[in-house]
Amino acid sequence: MDISSFIRRVPDYPQPGILFYDITPLLASPAAFGSVIDWMVSEALPLQPSMIVAPEARGFLLAAPLAQRLGIGLAPIRKPGKLPCATFTASYDLEYGSNVLCLHQDALRETDRVLIVDDVLATGGTTEAMVRLVRQSGAAVAGCCMLMELDALNGRRKLDGIPLSVLLHV
Repeated sequence: MDISSFIRRVPDYPQPGILFYDITPLLASPAAFGSVIDWMVSEALPLQPSMIVAPEARGFLLAAPLAQRLGIGLAPIRKPGKLPCATFTASYDLEYGSNVLCLHQDALRETDRVLIVDDVLATGGTTEAMVRLVRQSGAAVAGCCMLMELDALNGRRKLDGIPLSVLLHV
C-alpha cells in the first residue's frame, strides 16, 4: 500500500512558505491507518519499550493505538497549562517559531524504556525537547518512531544516535 498517497500536502499552512503534511486522509482510511500502526509495532518491538510519549495532537493519534497494541502505557506531552499536575518543561524551536512542551513529573519511572512517537520529524526541535523531558524524568529513551521525516531539514542530527524509525521520507 502506498501510504504516501494518504498524506495531503497543503502549501502555505500554517503560514506562507510552509508545506504542511496533513494526515487526516490517512486517519480516514482504516486500511492505511492500520498498515501504519502495524509497521510501528514491528519497529517498536525490538526496542522493548515500557512506555510511549507523544506530543499533542497528531502524535497522540499514532501513539494511542500503538501503545494499546504493544500493551504498554502512554504519557502525553502537552503545551503549557494543559496538564493538571506538576510538570517538567522543555522549550524548543521549530520551522516557524518556538514553543514549550510539558510532561507530568510522575508520568515515567526511572526503570522505563521510552519510545517517542510522532507524525513528523522536521527540524528535530520537538523530538529533541521530548528526549530532554524523558531524561528529566530519569527514564531512558529506547528510540523514536515517526510516520515521516522531512529529509531536507535534517532533524535527525539532533537525536544524537538515538534509534530512529521512519516510514516515509519526504
